[in-house]
Amino acid sequence: MYKYPTSPMSNRDSSPTFSDSSGIGYVHPASLRGPSPLPSPANMRTGCLSAASKRYKFIRKLCHFQQMDFEYAVWQMIYLFISPQKVYRNFHYRKSSKAQFARDDPAFLVLLGVWLCVSSMVFSFYLDLSIINSIKFLLYTIFIDCLLLGAVVATAMWFVANKFLMKPTVRGEDVEWGYAFDVHLNAYFPALIILHVVQLFFYRVLISENWWSATFVGNTLWLIAVGYYIYINFLGYSSLPILHKTRGLLYPFSALFVIYIISLACNWNVTHTLINFYHSRVHVI
Repeated sequence: MYKYPTSPMSNRDSSPTFSDSSGIGYVHPASLRGPSPLPSPANMRTGCLSAASKRYKFIRKLCHFQQMDFEYAVWQMIYLFISPQKVYRNFHYRKSSKAQFARDDPAFLVLLGVWLCVSSMVFSFYLDLSIINSIKFLLYTIFIDCLLLGAVVATAMWFVANKFLMKPTVRGEDVEWGYAFDVHLNAYFPALIILHVVQLFFYRVLISENWWSATFVGNTLWLIAVGYYIYINFLGYSSLPILHKTRGLLYPFSALFVIYIISLACNWNVTHTLINFYHSRVHVI
């Protein structure tokens, strides 16, 4: 039977009481709950970090190695080869927990820099470059090929995503530039390993020759590397629920395959062209 409390405290608390078989009233537990100590979900918050705040937080972590999660970064690098969909699933979880798709931990960028240094030094050895030219090659690879060109690609994709791929029903959200750059880094890493590591095992014994078979092996590795870049780039944007019509990002596959067939028909070894370009670039004062 429902009763209202008869104690003097009832003037202070209007919580209802219930009586059990003994007739003793008690307060329902739900009425005793106070404000939840847990923070509200990130996607329900009204005050998210600004781009400048996110950038400052990222750079500040870059100066504190003990705060970086290198184990998770290694996991991402492995799964970019095994199952890249899982990597972007974790990006989606970050949006739910931290109100941003972009990485807030620079560990992946640091490890990518290590891979760039190691692979560039090995590549310099195969190119028979001097120490000075090896350093120049390393700087070109990091700051021009990876960061500068990556920033250009990320800016272009950021513009295309927000201008043409955004769902018309979405309001108040956009694709972060930092996320676009993260997608580039994710796609760049497998291409780097294929072209600067795997390809070296075949370069001296086969790809460096002028045979058609050398052209076939070298150009096929390029086809796989660039195709992987396009595919992981596509996965990065198709995983965003605020975008649509992302299948158009797979259209470059057609042009890539046509170029591949033409290169084989003309016996144009793309790796030879790349090597000559590297030589000419590092010898420019």
